[in-house]
Amino acid sequence: MSSAPSAPSAPSAPSVSSAPASPAPRKARPRRLGPGDRIFLTVIIGIPLAALLFFVWLPALASLGLSFTTWDGIDLVDIHWVGLDNYQEIFTNYPPFWPAVRHNVVWLLFTALLPTPFGIFLAYQLDRKIRFTRVYQTAIFLPMVLSLAVVGFIWEIIYNPDTGLLNGLLNAAGSGHHIDWLGNPDLNLWAVLVASSWRHTGYIMILYLAGLKGFDPALKEAAALDGANGRQTFLRVVFPALKPVNVIILVITVMESLRSFDVVYVLGGGIGSKPGMELLSLLITDNILGESSHIGYGSALAVVLLVVSLGAIGTFLVQNFRKEDQ
Repeated sequence: MSSAPSAPSAPSAPSVSSAPASPAPRKARPRRLGPGDRIFLTVIIGIPLAALLFFVWLPALASLGLSFTTWDGIDLVDIHWVGLDNYQEIFTNYPPFWPAVRHNVVWLLFTALLPTPFGIFLAYQLDRKIRFTRVYQTAIFLPMVLSLAVVGFIWEIIYNPDTGLLNGLLNAAGSGHHIDWLGNPDLNLWAVLVASSWRHTGYIMILYLAGLKGFDPALKEAAALDGANGRQTFLRVVFPALKPVNVIILVITVMESLRSFDVVYVLGGGIGSKPGMELLSLLITDNILGESSHIGYGSALAVVLLVVSLGAIGTFLVQNFRKEDQ
């Protein structure tokens, strides 16, 4: 006798894994600054900020306030408010002022038209991997290592009317002329400009050479394939592409020209401007540190120089940014 068919077995329940589910990753909490970190940040930020306020902004604001007063620099009770009298006196009845302004303009134009382009030219030539380029860079940049005061002493020896190198070369050439380079009012400003340019050229060369090192050489190769020569490549490809470096160089040139003091002070013989060597920076020093101290008068001259500097640089930067926005 055959047995009855067995009933179908119920489907087995799916097995559940016994492994625990992995926890969700936790977000890393930002690390809180400890007491040591706060002290460190306070020191590295607070000390430079305090130095900037104390040595830069406080004297600037003090000069602005003192420019409206008269003071001999001795006793604070002798400070007297005079309003705009110092400025009126400067612009109408101070003979060295306008010659100093003219000389500052000449200094700016000379520096912008001769040593600055020459430094750019040297940088472009040295970037072409010529032989002994390291030697040339060191020799041209060497004056930049020296301070302007030392540069002034070097050129004072060169310009010495009796034993100076320049007059010695002229006498050796048979000219027979004895030239007082620093005593002649028609020559001394140009002599100082040459001394200052000797240092400024190396500074501009290094700045532009640093910009050229980051320039894409493929752009030069593309210009060469299009048939451009070296001059056309520089003027139409390299120079426009290095616009940020050009802006920095222009700002530095303006600042160095308007605040020039050290080399003129040394070659001019200290306090007291020689005829033909008047500059705004020297007039400020003469009035503040001279024999008869006029702190208010010198402060007014310093404010005038500050306004001129900010006006020249600010105008250029505003126009430059407007062109970029357009």
